Amino acid sequence: MSNAREKKRAKKMRNQPSSVTLPSDYGPCHSGIQHHNGGSRSFQTPKQDLYPESSQGYQQQRHPYQSPGPSYRNEQYFSKGQNRSEKERGRGGWRGGRQNVSQEMPKYITASTFAQARAAEISAMLKAVKQKSSNSLVFQTLPRHMRRRAMSHNIKRLPRRLREIAKKEAEKAVHQKKEHSKSKCRKARRRHVNLVVEFNRRQKKNIWLETHIWHAKRFHMVKKWGYCLGERPTTKSYRACYRAMTKHCLLQDLSYYCCLELNGKEEDLLKVLASMCNIDTGPTFAAVPCLSGRIQGSLVLYHANRYPEDALGPITFIWKPKDECYVTSKMRQLWIWTHPSLKQDILTELKSVFQCTEPVETCSPEPVVTFCQEKKQPDVAMSVGRKRKREDDGEKAVPLKKIIGDGTRVPLQPYCWTSQSTGVVISDLTMEILRYRLIGPLTHCVLTEALKTASVQTEMADAETELNNWWVENCKDSEKVSLHQRQEAIFELLQGISSPSEIPAGTILGLTVGDPRVNLPKKRSKALPNPEKYQDNENIRQLLLEGVPVECAHSFIWDQTICKNVTENKIPEQDLNRMRGELLVPGSQLDLGPRESKDGAGWGSGWDICLPKGWGMAFWIPFIYQGARVGGLQESLKHSEYKRTPHIPNDYPDCPAGVQFQEDLESILLEKFKRRPPAKRANYVKLGTLAPFLCPWGQLTRDWEVRNKAQEESVLASSPDRMSCAIESQVPCDPNPGLIIEDSQGDRVTCSQGDMMEERTTIQNLCTEHEDATSNGFFVVRSRKLLRQLSAWCRPTCGKGQRVRPASKLGQKEMTEEALLPIFKCYRRALVWVSLSLLRKGSPELHAMICVPTQEDFLQLDKDQLFCGPQEPKHRDMFKHKILKLKERKKKKNNGKALESGASHALEAKAVEEHKELILGLWPDPLPDVTSHCSRILLGFVTQGDFSLAAGCGEALGFVNLTGLLHMLSSQPADKKGLVLLRTPASLQYRFARLNIEV
Repeated sequence: MSNAREKKRAKKMRNQPSSVTLPSDYGPCHSGIQHHNGGSRSFQTPKQDLYPESSQGYQQQRHPYQSPGPSYRNEQYFSKGQNRSEKERGRGGWRGGRQNVSQEMPKYITASTFAQARAAEISAMLKAVKQKSSNSLVFQTLPRHMRRRAMSHNIKRLPRRLREIAKKEAEKAVHQKKEHSKSKCRKARRRHVNLVVEFNRRQKKNIWLETHIWHAKRFHMVKKWGYCLGERPTTKSYRACYRAMTKHCLLQDLSYYCCLELNGKEEDLLKVLASMCNIDTGPTFAAVPCLSGRIQGSLVLYHANRYPEDALGPITFIWKPKDECYVTSKMRQLWIWTHPSLKQDILTELKSVFQCTEPVETCSPEPVVTFCQEKKQPDVAMSVGRKRKREDDGEKAVPLKKIIGDGTRVPLQPYCWTSQSTGVVISDLTMEILRYRLIGPLTHCVLTEALKTASVQTEMADAETELNNWWVENCKDSEKVSLHQRQEAIFELLQGISSPSEIPAGTILGLTVGDPRVNLPKKRSKALPNPEKYQDNENIRQLLLEGVPVECAHSFIWDQTICKNVTENKIPEQDLNRMRGELLVPGSQLDLGPRESKDGAGWGSGWDICLPKGWGMAFWIPFIYQGARVGGLQESLKHSEYKRTPHIPNDYPDCPAGVQFQEDLESILLEKFKRRPPAKRANYVKLGTLAPFLCPWGQLTRDWEVRNKAQEESVLASSPDRMSCAIESQVPCDPNPGLIIEDSQGDRVTCSQGDMMEERTTIQNLCTEHEDATSNGFFVVRSRKLLRQLSAWCRPTCGKGQRVRPASKLGQKEMTEEALLPIFKCYRRALVWVSLSLLRKGSPELHAMICVPTQEDFLQLDKDQLFCGPQEPKHRDMFKHKILKLKERKKKKNNGKALESGASHALEAKAVEEHKELILGLWPDPLPDVTSHCSRILLGFVTQGDFSLAAGCGEALGFVNLTGLLHMLSSQPADKKGLVLLRTPASLQYRFARLNIEV
């Protein structure tokens, strides 16, 4: 037999049962192998050759025809691993040497035992054949040349031996469910009725904006704060969106912002709301321009009487202009706009301070048809292959209606609460009022081209429009018509204004416009200014100086009855297209007359457009046809970064929403870090980065507080007499009438008693407000007076080619001990919002470290103007060997190498428990002192950072500790004030940056 055949034969025979071995030829019983009848075991006893000298002759006499050489029949049973002597051994005995062991037939077998053993083997074989070893179907087990496509749905195409198994598979629940699934073909799914049903079902978990379908086709969608929002466009439009913000117009859908309405007497509203804000941070609810209704206000809300700690978050508010109702009942209406992440905390606090516990109205959403209601499934399963036909209920069919507004509200959920003591009513108007934001210099052109003021209608066309007669009734009032004409005149003047920045911030203009779908152009174009059309320079100049009059801020959008009427009587798109098709001249202007639905719109800061619900796409498409580019959440973040304003909720670390955002971001970044192998990720322990995925604000403020106390104690220990005298005379809370201050020139200045009393009262109030804040946690400084003072101190007072500009000439105090002591006492754990601009190359990143430069760094910068910054020495990873030991213990435990004694096993378990949280490249909790961990003292962290297209260099926004900032500024030279060092988490390179404080 050839070598290939020998291998094939050996491979085929190696798995055969070894309980019985049959020799190939006959011979005497010379073997010592005993066979068990039913088993597979055998034992061999040594056998001595009784006739060694006659064994060769006996074989020759027994088989005279057999040749002594190897034969084809004997070699075919030898395996590959046999040696030369074994290959020479025949099946009947030796052919080239002596015979020690031979195989032979058993003398006898027990039939019952032998049959039982063979029956067990046969049953095991049949079980292995019948049992499926994979998840494939029956027809998939056939050879490929026997398979047919019809076998998957027609059992009779299978062989008869497999039909029973195929029937059992078809009766299983999984396949039965798939057979009777509710999915339809694509043509049926794309029908309008089925689309509405499917979209209504999908809106039960996350709220959809009215522009959701438009965004879903063009944006990367994310689920945030209970909404489905567009994060960024699918096309490369990063720079295009920036150009739209700077040169044309950027459009954003801010309808996910929540609106809370307060109704009550003006005195009661202002009295309670005053406890949730402070005039030290800027204008409050009682500011005269805001209270009149002509200006939109903005502030940061706090828990009642808890300023400056326990912040709730930023809000914007609009007062309804005073009307006839205010003259008689003194009732006012207030809208509070807030981010959805802040809504629940603010609503809970408002209900608490106003004592609103009793719900007035509950949510009773309209019935929405779902698939289960559309068609009830029959109890009897439908046969395979039977077509299902849609049943038409005729007049009994429930009309399908698209969800408009918040589709996630639970039935009977309250959305309106009243106060029994004051009568104030709080209403949740989330998704009842839509809000669009237009950003850019050509916003006025887009608005004036897309929107046209409503024409005055005094007569009804027919009886069908009686439900939409609110505009006709208002047009019959001459005073309201005159107001509408004044608003129209101001709106037409907007196109003559080059940029919205020329109008006072927060200006509100109320306007009633016609259906913008009527003015839709044939093709998309870019709205551009036309200076020849508007030459009324005198009226434009008056508008820029005086702003919009108070009476022109009136809008019908405050009336919920009119808003509901406008929403319900909006002309459907199919009717509007049908009327366009009936025009005698195709493409001409469509005049709807009294049938036209009117819409009340009010604009806020930066031209935010407020609309009633249901009109989202009717305004969205005309804005896009006028050249507005749409942005998402990413563009909103970049817009805040370029404006150097805090972004919600990222840059509010002292409010609950900001804390939750930091925790979610840390978990996302940590999971992303763990997914990469250790060799392909940064080792932050060696880089000296304690917290690469979050900003430990609490520990930063605590470490600086301890550091400041240590410095004070060291100063007191060095000169106790001088410092005690200085403290007695300089602490502002001391009731002494006079105070002598030394300025930077060394002159003695005596302050008047009246000025000192006023300053002492202010600082005493600050100390009283802040004495509890330092004990509980950190907070963000939002006092405008203090921020202006810090901003003046951060500016360099002299330099090359500059004259000396002391802070006193800028209307601020000099940085002396007298000015710093009250700040150190009242703001011990405070953070300050800062902006940073890199002096040289580099791009800051998220969670970059803001550090204090040393004197050596300034000397190096003076010697070399191209000096970017120093480098951090590489740190030693002290946790690496612990992690390796932990891995070795786990490996031994998995391999079954248990420790010998119970005590050692307990010690090992304790060690594993201690180091189970260790991750290679990360510092474990608790963190050491974050301020002095590196070679440069840590001052704060960056929350937003990137290369700025607006400034042409790397810019960053973040927070620094107030105590550390003052210590740094007091020790820096006059020409180096405000210079700091930035270092990204995954780098050792420090880079110089200029620090500024935005007020």
